[in-house]
Amino acid sequence: MTEVLYVSKPVGPPWNDSSKNLVRDLVETLSRYEPVILGRAGEAYAPPRGRVERVYAELRGHHYAPGLKENLRVLARLVTGRSVPLWHFFFAPNPRTASAARVARSIRRACTVQTVCSAPREGVDLRAALFADVTVVLSEATHARFVAEGIDPSRVRRIAPCVPAGGVRASAPRDVLRRGFEWPTDAPVVVYPGDLEFGGGAERMIDALADMPKETVLVLACRPKTEAARAKESELRTLVEARGLAPRVRWMGETPRILDVLAAADVVALPSVNLYAKMDYPLVLLEAMALGVPVVVASHTPAAELARAGACLAVQGDPGAVAEGVSGLLGDDAARRALGERGQAHVQTHHSPGRMAQAYESLYEALLP
Repeated sequence: MTEVLYVSKPVGPPWNDSSKNLVRDLVETLSRYEPVILGRAGEAYAPPRGRVERVYAELRGHHYAPGLKENLRVLARLVTGRSVPLWHFFFAPNPRTASAARVARSIRRACTVQTVCSAPREGVDLRAALFADVTVVLSEATHARFVAEGIDPSRVRRIAPCVPAGGVRASAPRDVLRRGFEWPTDAPVVVYPGDLEFGGGAERMIDALADMPKETVLVLACRPKTEAARAKESELRTLVEARGLAPRVRWMGETPRILDVLAAADVVALPSVNLYAKMDYPLVLLEAMALGVPVVVASHTPAAELARAGACLAVQGDPGAVAEGVSGLLGDDAARRALGERGQAHVQTHHSPGRMAQAYESLYEALLP
């Protein structure tokens, strides 16, 4: 079989990063190509077939993105490592990465694909930041933006992301999970699983909570990726105290049990108006939908595309609209159950690993001689 080299963050646990999760789910589902993935020294993960090149150094400390030295190791592998006819990149678009990739590609004459897992900031020069023969985006919104900003439409494809190949399951029934988390079992629980630093979703949820049924509990399951995010959490905690909402708010932080957190919720809400640094369709929302939990998102974001087929609820980005949308679901068991079922069916049909892998393999076939 023809090999494909996947150029990404080190692929291995913990599975808390959307881009490397997509690589995992893709390489574990390929049927017509042999994957080569980049791993980290000292880690045991390997796909069911294919091979791992442990280009990244052994992890020391806790960080979310490879540093300069590790990126240079990846570049050295591209330029001097074993020849592979197709390179598939999973990195955010930026001019520096693009320049290095262009040089490596010209030396090794490889075909290239770049999957853009999250849309770049507004104002980025896309023609300088994109380098591959074909760029893959995850949403219609990002596809339209790239074409509008001068990227050749023939070089842009949309392939929807998937949820994990092993399925999405909770470890216990909802009431058992809630008791374990020390959440009330007889009150509505809304989970916000988004960023603190970008998009304003956390503030919006706190403001909206004041207008939801008074027994509603808000759980903030947010991973503080940067020092700015930690400072934002401190600011939000002060806001919660000042608003008198502290008894109704739970701070989960980062958790390895995110699927259990989602499954224990009545509603999962991510009303961020800017999904910068998250997948266009945030993986955590697809996971919630796969669990049958109803999802609420902000209108005019790529995630709102999921609402077109009735798979989730899209609301305007102001706190009043968020409170109205979430409260409406909390107060209507039938509507909440129906939305959860539609979301679950949508994910099973449109976001399966097999469907995603088939689309990528068709793309590879079109590119390779």
